[in-house]
Amino acid sequence: MNVYEAVTSRRAVRGFTDEPVPREVLERVLKAAAWSPSGSNIQPWNVYVVTGAPLAELKKRAVERVAIGVPWDEREYEMYPPTLKSPYGQRRSAFGKERYSALGIAREDWEARQRAAIANWDCFGATAGLFVYIDRDLGRPQWADLGMYLQTVMLLLRAEGLHSCPQMAWSQVRETVADVLSPPDGLILFCGMSIGHEDPEEKYIRTGRAPLEETVTFVDG
Repeated sequence: MNVYEAVTSRRAVRGFTDEPVPREVLERVLKAAAWSPSGSNIQPWNVYVVTGAPLAELKKRAVERVAIGVPWDEREYEMYPPTLKSPYGQRRSAFGKERYSALGIAREDWEARQRAAIANWDCFGATAGLFVYIDRDLGRPQWADLGMYLQTVMLLLRAEGLHSCPQMAWSQVRETVADVLSPPDGLILFCGMSIGHEDPEEKYIRTGRAPLEETVTFVDG
């Protein structure tokens, strides 16, 4: 698979089979991903790879917590601004509409929407999960480095024939994650990432992208 194929075939998969992901594959991906760019080679990523019984325990605790309505943990970063101006708000709304339409869930069906959301904390059935932390003392450029690292991981997973889904939703249950992973003080949980083999029965609509002229300006001679 070439780079263009990896980029265009990558998407947030929300349905995985129970086929395990071999540890050697995960190690190969993460060793290569370590070459992601970072300013002054700081390498701000702190990654926990969770599989098997520990992942099953984490899923169980998170799903049970959400199901009984335990309040969310306060995020340690702002996921979206309070008001998303145009065109960002419209893009977010369009995504939500496409996502739930693919599942056959009506906008007013709150229970069905909740059931779909709870699947986040089961990793959508995936057999491997990454939990990515960053030191709270680092700044915005290091958070950008973290994003580049995550993209590199996801593209390498495609090269291995695997799929993924990055999930900031895990930051809403960060204390539950910490109970299982015991990260050192001073780290912020940015996101989790579900990793595995795509379930061919999964229903989805491929989310489109803005036309090039909407996001890119060429300044020519």
